[in-house]
Amino acid sequence: MAFNDDSFIREVNEELRSDQFKTAWQRYGRYIIALAVIIVVGTAGERIWSWWQQSQASASGDRFLAAVDLAKANKADEALGALQSLEKDGFSAYPVLARMRAASLKAEKGNVQDAIADYQAIAADSVIPPALQDVAHLRAGWLLADTAKYEQVSAEVEALTATTNPLRHSAREVLGISAYHNGDFKRAKEWFTAIANDGQTPANVGRRAQMLLDVIAASGKAP
Repeated sequence: MAFNDDSFIREVNEELRSDQFKTAWQRYGRYIIALAVIIVVGTAGERIWSWWQQSQASASGDRFLAAVDLAKANKADEALGALQSLEKDGFSAYPVLARMRAASLKAEKGNVQDAIADYQAIAADSVIPPALQDVAHLRAGWLLADTAKYEQVSAEVEALTATTNPLRHSAREVLGISAYHNGDFKRAKEWFTAIANDGQTPANVGRRAQMLLDVIAASGKAP
């Protein structure tokens, strides 16, 4: 009898669970179906969005490389047109890269002041990643180094000379060259010495700094 009683109790429990499931399904079934649909649609949508992003980035990359090829082929005006178009409707990082390349192309064409203005605009654009802003500051500084006052160059690049900044070597070189061109040989010597004393200075930058230190020493214009 105990066996039959146990079987009976199990059957009753199964019926109760079945009835509870039916009741729960009748009450919540549409919500469960809706949730399942949301999960499926969401997963599909995420994959579609990822594919769309990749395809847009790839298309913008192709356009950027085509513009670079035009510049290499000495078709500067066509290259600028292609880069300016990419600035307006490019995807991912390519609009910023197009702005940078367009500025360098203007400098190559001799439109140095326009190039400086473009780099300064990029450096001041808070939407642009800080690393690219720093590069824009540095490039503006290089274009200013030969002709501008030291203070103008310093305003662009001196913040990049901190020991933790990966651009510090080039920034110090720009400031040293600017000081040298402006006749401030003491300050030029200080910047070139900072380059020479930095154990992480790239070899080519270090050689140029040492050469200018030798020139300054031979001139006797700085203690």
